[in-house]
Amino acid sequence: MTSAKSLPTRAHAVIIGGGVIGTSVAYHLTKLGLTDVVLIEQGQLSSGTTWHAAGLVGQLRASEGMTRLVQYSTTLYSELEAETGLSAGYKQCGGVTVARTEDRMEQLRRTAANAAAFDLDCRLLTPAEAADHYPVMRTDDLVGAIWLPADGKANPTDLTFALAKGARMRGARIVEKTRVLDVTTADGAVTGVRTDAGDIEADIVVNCAGQWAKQVAAMVGANVPLHSAEHFYVVSESIAGVHPDLPILRDPDGYTYFKEEVGGLVIGGFEPEAKPWVSPDAIPYPFEFQLLEEDWEHFEILMNSALLRIPALETTGIKKFYNGPESFTPDNQFILGEAPECRNFFVGAGFNSVGIATAGGAGRALAEWIVEGAPTTDLTGVDIRRFAPFNGNNRWLHDRVAEVLGIHYEIPWPNREMTTARPFRRSPVHHLLEAAGANFGSKMGWERANFFAPDGQAPVIEYTWDAPNWLVWSAAEQASTRNAVTVFDQTSFSKYLVVGRDAEAALQWLCTADVAVPIGKAVYTGMLNARGTYEADVTVTRTGAQEFLVVSGAASTERDKDHVRRNLPSAHADAHIVDVTSAYAVFGVMGPRSRDLLAALTDADLSDAAFGFGTSRLLSLGYATVRATRITYVGELGWELYVPTEFAVGVYEDLMRVGADYGVARGGYYALESLRLEKGYRAFGRELSPSESPVEAGLLFACKLGTDIDFLGRAAVEEARRRGPTRKLAGFRVESGDPMLWGGELVLRNGVVAGQATSAAWGETTGACVGLAYLRAPDGSVVDADWVRAGDYEISVGSRRYPISVSLRPLYDPAGERIRR
Repeated sequence: MTSAKSLPTRAHAVIIGGGVIGTSVAYHLTKLGLTDVVLIEQGQLSSGTTWHAAGLVGQLRASEGMTRLVQYSTTLYSELEAETGLSAGYKQCGGVTVARTEDRMEQLRRTAANAAAFDLDCRLLTPAEAADHYPVMRTDDLVGAIWLPADGKANPTDLTFALAKGARMRGARIVEKTRVLDVTTADGAVTGVRTDAGDIEADIVVNCAGQWAKQVAAMVGANVPLHSAEHFYVVSESIAGVHPDLPILRDPDGYTYFKEEVGGLVIGGFEPEAKPWVSPDAIPYPFEFQLLEEDWEHFEILMNSALLRIPALETTGIKKFYNGPESFTPDNQFILGEAPECRNFFVGAGFNSVGIATAGGAGRALAEWIVEGAPTTDLTGVDIRRFAPFNGNNRWLHDRVAEVLGIHYEIPWPNREMTTARPFRRSPVHHLLEAAGANFGSKMGWERANFFAPDGQAPVIEYTWDAPNWLVWSAAEQASTRNAVTVFDQTSFSKYLVVGRDAEAALQWLCTADVAVPIGKAVYTGMLNARGTYEADVTVTRTGAQEFLVVSGAASTERDKDHVRRNLPSAHADAHIVDVTSAYAVFGVMGPRSRDLLAALTDADLSDAAFGFGTSRLLSLGYATVRATRITYVGELGWELYVPTEFAVGVYEDLMRVGADYGVARGGYYALESLRLEKGYRAFGRELSPSESPVEAGLLFACKLGTDIDFLGRAAVEEARRRGPTRKLAGFRVESGDPMLWGGELVLRNGVVAGQATSAAWGETTGACVGLAYLRAPDGSVVDADWVRAGDYEISVGSRRYPISVSLRPLYDPAGERIRR
C-alpha cells in the first residue's frame, strides 16, 4: 500500500473508503482503462463495516437487473484468484430458504417463477427434500422450501484485498491511515480532496465511505440519506454434521440465516424492530475493526428462532457475539450515482446488508457510469436521484431505519406500505381525504389515498396474496369513473416550469414528441438517453412563449430535474428548470359526467369543439382560478386541475359539493392503477425505464420521427426500429376472474417462458385481472405483431397457470372514443 507520506498531489479520480465497495470501484475503473486512481482509507482496508459482514451471496433478487448484477459478482469472485493470486474466499454452496406458513410458501412459489423468468435455477422443495440439503435442521413445522444451487458465500476481508490488489496491478494507488477532511469544489463541481496528509486535486471524487458517506456527502452539499443500525450475529462452536459444503439456510419466518464457519454456524438475522445507532453526523472516529456492546436481550428473538430451527444449538456453545453497526437507506435499496447537487461527485453507499453480494456488480456499474458519463444499464431502483433533500433528515432516518432493517425477511406483501416516520408530506386536502375514509400510501414522502373505505369500515389494508379486503371499495371507485365522475387527489405529481429564451429548443432536444405547439396545448412525450431508452415519461404543456409546464410522476422529481439540467443542447442555453411541485395541488376530475360537474362551477365553454383533448387553459372555477388541462390517465373524458395551493381546499370542497348532483366519488391510486391498465397506459419505473425503448414500448407515435427535428436518443431509436424489437409490450386479461395478480407474475407463450407482468391489477370493467407484460421469444429473435398474435398464453400465479388473452391494443375502448367526446 502507498503510505501517506507519498500521497500524490493530483489524480484523475479519488475514491474515499477502502471497504469492499471502494475497492471494487477502484478495480473496475482501472479495468476500464482509468488507471490514475487513488483510494484513500481512514483506517485499514475493510476496517469499517466490511470486515464483520456475514458474506452471504444470494443471486436471486426482485428485479432482473439486480439479479444480473449479483450474477456478475459471483463470476468475478470465482476468477479473482487466477488474476491476482489472492482468493476472495468464494464458495458456491447453494442456498435453502424455508417456509413455516402457507403465505410464505406462496412467496417462495412466486420467487421460483421470478427465477424462471431470469433463467436462474430454482427448485421447489418439500420439507423432506429440504432436510436432504440441510440435515441438521428441524423440518416438522415447515410447509416447504426452495433450493437455489447458485448461492454462495465469500470472505469479506479476502475479497476486499483481492479487489485492491487487482486495482493496484493496473496502476491504482491505495493510501491507508489517511483521513479525508474535506472535498473541495468550484463552480458546482469537485476539484479534489483535503486530507490530514495533504491535498489531492481530482477531476472525480467517489464517496464509498460506508456509514460515513452521509458526512462526506455533506462536504459538497449532497444528500446521501442513510443511518446506521446495530446489526447482530453470533458464531457457534462446532456442530456435528456441519461441514464446509453445507448450504446457506434462510428461515425468514424466524428472521434468521445460517452459514457454516469452521465447523460451526454463523447465526444472524434481521429482527422485526431494529436498533438505530448514533446520528450519521456523530459516528465516532477512529472506529477501526470495532464492535458495539453485546445485547443478548435484543438478540433473543433471533436466538430463540435459531434454537427452534437447529436443535443442536441447545447444547452448543457460542464462540463470539458480533454487534457491528451498518448503514441502511430509507427504502432498503443501496445508493449509486452522480450526486445531482455536485458534478463529478459519485456515491456508492448504503448497501443494507447486501454489500458482499452486490459489490462486484455495483462497483462495475458505478465505474461504467463514471467513465461513460451516464449509467449503461437500468439502475433506477438504486439511483441516488430517487431521494430528495428532505430524505436526509436525521430524525426521520432514525425512525425509518428501525423498520427498514426488519423488512429484509418480512413477507414482501403486494402494496406493502412503510409505517414509520409518517405521515410525512401532505396535500392541502389531506384532512378532507382522511375524514372521508382514505387509506394512505406513501410515494416520495407524499401521503396519497390508496382507496376510500365506506362509512363504518376501517380504512386498513389486510395484506394477502389473494383478493384483498379493499378490492370491493376500489372496484366501486373504478365503476364510478367509468359511469359517472370521480375526483382523484394527484397533488403528488412532480411539476416543473422550463423557462427562458431557449426553453422550446431545449425541450425539442430533450423530448421525443414535438413540443413546439401553440400556447395552451399539452403534449405527451418521453425523454430518452443517448441509448434511446427512457429517462422520463412526462406531459409538456406550453403555457407561454418562453414557458412550459412539465408534469411527471411523484417519484421522479430529482432525476427529472437532473436529467434536464445535464442534457441541455448547449451549456449556454437560456433554459432553466424551476420546481413548482409544492405550489400546486392537482385534482383529476374523470368520467363521462366530468364535463357536467365542471360546467356547474364555471361559465367557460367546455364542449369538445371549444376545449378539445390536449387543451390547457386558465379557468375560473367557483371563486378560484385554476389551470385546467383536458387529459386522462384512466381512459375517460376528464380534466386535470392545477390549483394554487392556497385555493386547493376551497376547490376540492366545491367539487365534492356540486359533484353530489352528478354521482361524484372520491378515487384512490389503486383505482387509478386498475383503470390505466385496462387502457394500456404505461408507467415510468415499470413499463418504461432505461431498459426500454419506444420501439419495444409501442410508443413510436410519441416520437417525432416524421420530422427532421433531432432529439436525444433519436439515432438509437431509429436503429432499434430498423433492427426490430426482440420484445414487445402487450396488454393481457386473465380469462378467469378467480386469481388475483399484483405484477411480476410469469407469462408463458405456448408453454415456454415469455416474460413477466410489469404491472397487474383487478379490472372492474373487464371483470378480471389485467396487466401489461413485455413478451420475448426464447431464441432472442425479433418479436412482431404476428408473433404476438400467434401464441397461446398463460400466466403463472403461485403454482397454478391460467389462460390469458393478449392484445397489442388497449383492452378497454381500443379506439379511444370515450376520451374525445
